[in-house]
Amino acid sequence: MKSKLKFKVKAIETDYWMPGDNYLDKIIDAIKDEISDGDIIIISEKAISIAEGHIVDENEFKPSLLARLIARFWMRFIWGYLLGRLCRLKGKNIIRLRNYPLEEGAVHKEVVLRYAGFLHALMWGSEGGIDGSNLPYAYVSLPLSDPQKIAKKIRKHVRDKLGKKIAVMIVDTDKTYSLGNFHFTHRPNILGGIHKIPGLIAYVLGRALKLKRRSTPLALSGARISIDLALDIAEAANRARGPGAGYTVWDMAERFGVGLTGVTWSMLKSLKHKPIVIVRGLNASFFSKRKKY
Repeated sequence: MKSKLKFKVKAIETDYWMPGDNYLDKIIDAIKDEISDGDIIIISEKAISIAEGHIVDENEFKPSLLARLIARFWMRFIWGYLLGRLCRLKGKNIIRLRNYPLEEGAVHKEVVLRYAGFLHALMWGSEGGIDGSNLPYAYVSLPLSDPQKIAKKIRKHVRDKLGKKIAVMIVDTDKTYSLGNFHFTHRPNILGGIHKIPGLIAYVLGRALKLKRRSTPLALSGARISIDLALDIAEAANRARGPGAGYTVWDMAERFGVGLTGVTWSMLKSLKHKPIVIVRGLNASFFSKRKKY
């Protein structure tokens, strides 16, 4: 059932969050003149993962035979000629898959096999929440293991520093698909009420059946709202935030005119980044003290 509530979103620009940055203080600096009681602060999972150093350098991995087979045959032929069309991928992405990089691709699939598992390795991008977009060189970010704990920590920090009663949502751009009131995604560690279906299966079902897709809320602290509203908010925040350096590693490399692993930290820091979105206009009852957060 679609949410009919209206709300306003505002993306907040910050510098690029580097590994080791104190993202809690960066959030305070960015929102201190912007927020009011009752707002929801949406934070990008990717930005938090990078700041926490929850990233790996794929150059440190050696691909197995299985990883090489996935890169050479599954990605180039099954995705390039069958699944790409079934899932209605853009033409340029199908061409990219038909020319999937064998060495870098095999190393990437090895990382996915180790951190996410086989079914996620059969995906064509953002496998199991592992993502290389908006990261330099051969780095990829890993999904947060406990996003709910981090959302609570951020909300408490905002309350302690600014005295504001707000809610915090952590969101990923990977999609949740909706079939009526049944919502599912391939992502791990998601908001309660969304169902997890392993890797490839969720993506192919959602895309092939042309189901409604929205960005995925991973955690929510400080409010109690419906899953539909949470999905609407996550998608609106994602659109307000924009793609950063690019939606995929290919887009990012093309933007800077370099190879897939040629993007540098300085290139990323030269761009505008919007890891925070403020959502305003929701009913104040969502933030009632009677609610259990």
